[in-house]
Amino acid sequence: MLELISEHACFGGVQRYYRHQSTAIGLPMRFGVFLPAQASSAKVPALFCLAGLTCNEETFATKAGAQRQAAALGLMLITPDTSPRDAAVPGEADSWDLGIGAGFYVDATEAPWHPHYRMYSYLLELRELIIAQLPAADDRIGIMGHSMGGHGALVLALRNQDRFKSVSALAPISAPGRCPWGEKAFSAYLGPVSAAWDAYDASALMSTLHRPFPGGILIDQGLSDKFLPDQLFPEMFEAACAAADQPLTLRRHTGYDHGYYFIATVIDDHLKFHHAALIS
Repeated sequence: MLELISEHACFGGVQRYYRHQSTAIGLPMRFGVFLPAQASSAKVPALFCLAGLTCNEETFATKAGAQRQAAALGLMLITPDTSPRDAAVPGEADSWDLGIGAGFYVDATEAPWHPHYRMYSYLLELRELIIAQLPAADDRIGIMGHSMGGHGALVLALRNQDRFKSVSALAPISAPGRCPWGEKAFSAYLGPVSAAWDAYDASALMSTLHRPFPGGILIDQGLSDKFLPDQLFPEMFEAACAAADQPLTLRRHTGYDHGYYFIATVIDDHLKFHHAALIS
């Protein structure tokens, strides 16, 4: 069951925050939902918006400025948390890029993480919960994300093409198995380098597929992003898409960094992209 924590009138709709007991995580989890006015009388298309390192279920909802366009389009927005909370895992609060706020959207297999750090399965669980208890159209659900969340969105979409009809990303970690953030997280959560890493690496996954999203994938990347040279590697995903005959729009923006000012600049384009795909 969903426990309503708070709600706020917003652009004719409502921004809500919920808590629920997660089977996948084994702990209570929180998430946000923006319900446009259209959701009061019909099921509407829905978009998962995955946040990045250090963020929580409120970050995207309060910083991206997405509700105005979502209200105009009649698009539900779902903002999950980025990791379990209160898991009592030793060391989970020691680093900003591992543990709390840094679940990396994987199902951990290694101790001490594996009992609760199962964010991949959690997102699939949350998708079903949203369909069952909120007015989301089950055949019109997309996914997008920023940074670590961009990694999560690409991986979730590529591995679940029957569940997510559209996918986009903002400055995603495109090849986590080859960057310091990913290497640190994957080593802790998944163990030594193995095929398990490739299962959560968007560039590696794309290399095994053929045209998984014929309608295209949209990615935006700021060229003044300090993480671009060493952590993000959009060119690897771009090359994998070319080899897979996957249509990709990768837009590179001069002067923009990794933060939410950049996200707010391009977010309307992403919502319109998803809306067009979800209603087609």
